[in-house]
Amino acid sequence: MENLESIISIKDLKMNFGDKRVLNGINLEIQRGQIIGYIGTNGAGKSTTIKIMLGIIEGYTGQVKILGQDISNGSVEYKKKIGYVPELADIYENLTAFEYISFLGGVYGIDQNTLIKKAKKLMKLFTIEGAMNSRISSYSKGMKQKLLIICSLIHNPDILFFDEPLSGLDANSVMIFKEVMSSLAKEGKTIFYSSHIMDVVEKVSDRIVLIDNGTIAADGSFEELKNSEKESSLEEVFNQLTGFNEHGQIAKEFVSLVQEV
Repeated sequence: MENLESIISIKDLKMNFGDKRVLNGINLEIQRGQIIGYIGTNGAGKSTTIKIMLGIIEGYTGQVKILGQDISNGSVEYKKKIGYVPELADIYENLTAFEYISFLGGVYGIDQNTLIKKAKKLMKLFTIEGAMNSRISSYSKGMKQKLLIICSLIHNPDILFFDEPLSGLDANSVMIFKEVMSSLAKEGKTIFYSSHIMDVVEKVSDRIVLIDNGTIAADGSFEELKNSEKESSLEEVFNQLTGFNEHGQIAKEFVSLVQEV
């Protein structure tokens, strides 16, 4: 799959935490304008892969290139072109949204007036414009998630990493965000989307990469994975490839225990 348009290139990526091998030879070539659904069980290595690409984790072996830059050279220039919504966000809750966005503007070198005007318009579209001057600690979970999404996009990045981005969002905001992702991909943005909500991954992704025990177990469109595994849903494909088929029996035992007097 490698070609000149690859915006993310990963070759033989391996990572150990102590004696435990977390990544065991990941190889990926990702093109501009793709929405990649990156899925796997807890502990499979998804977050580790993403954090390596973001430059948060070091000590890996192999090669990782983002926008043509080998990230092992210590330069942080590529990070200016990345947006990130983590699953568990450390956000400065003692700040107001205005203060937090202003801080990010300084990091990205964006004119403050332009930045705040843009942020206000984005917050209005997400129906939280009235909270611009409120402390983030007073926000609901959904409001915080909307702010994180806005902040990940405020500098118009080329690559977006979304880890469970729909957490806490209301139904209308979920629909808006799905359309936003689709539109961004059409504009040439590359989106790395990680979630446990299989039906959403199935619907929004151009390409699905399933990681299991530190290796890639499947890589292709939903139609390709569905046909190769002869299953009708991504959840069934996932269970087939990860060898998990005990959910029915476990649920039955769970309910039985709940009903014990």
